Amino acid sequence: MSDLAVRTLSGLLLILIALVAAFLGGYVFAVLVALASVVMLAEWRRIAAGWGFGWSVGGFIYALLPALALLWIRDRAAVDGQSIGFELLLWVFIVTWATDIGAYFAGRAIGGPKLAPSISPNKTIAGLAGGIVSAGLAGFAWVQAMHLPQVLILVGPLMAVAAQAGDLFESWMKRRAGVKDSGTWLPGHGGLLDRLDGLVPVAVITAALVLGGVV
Repeated sequence: MSDLAVRTLSGLLLILIALVAAFLGGYVFAVLVALASVVMLAEWRRIAAGWGFGWSVGGFIYALLPALALLWIRDRAAVDGQSIGFELLLWVFIVTWATDIGAYFAGRAIGGPKLAPSISPNKTIAGLAGGIVSAGLAGFAWVQAMHLPQVLILVGPLMAVAAQAGDLFESWMKRRAGVKDSGTWLPGHGGLLDRLDGLVPVAVITAALVLGGVV
């Protein structure tokens, strides 16, 4: 089986698990988020081993904040007194996943100048643009279908930039540590941190926007 096929199958399985847990909500979603947070923290500590106490604290915050954001979005997010938690949570997922997919295929198909060659040699400016376009289109479609606040149409492409910044940050950490992946247990992806690095900023920023009354 090709690397792309392995990556696709394992990615689809993770998406299915996330969607089922998000739909069920409650303890099921809370347990999944808690488990993901623990694994992320463990992988962070593996990468940043020996970097000092500050990095240990940073890893705890890095794993905790998106977990709290996702749980709050699912159970508490509301606009004008009407709950939009499930629909907004899926918007967060959709925008993040669309960014990854758009960046991957645009980067491979177009190539061209590198985005940050000293951090992640495989990422290209074309990939960044593809991620922005893909996230914008997918986010727009979901906002219209679910009648979510229209401001999210403008926010979607910006979230793609945030997601790719999160990806680059984790790539920088791995390069500094001299490791290829955050783990080896997830076929085609490495570790969970490799898969969720883009979701971290998107979840936190989305929760902050709702709490701040922007959405």
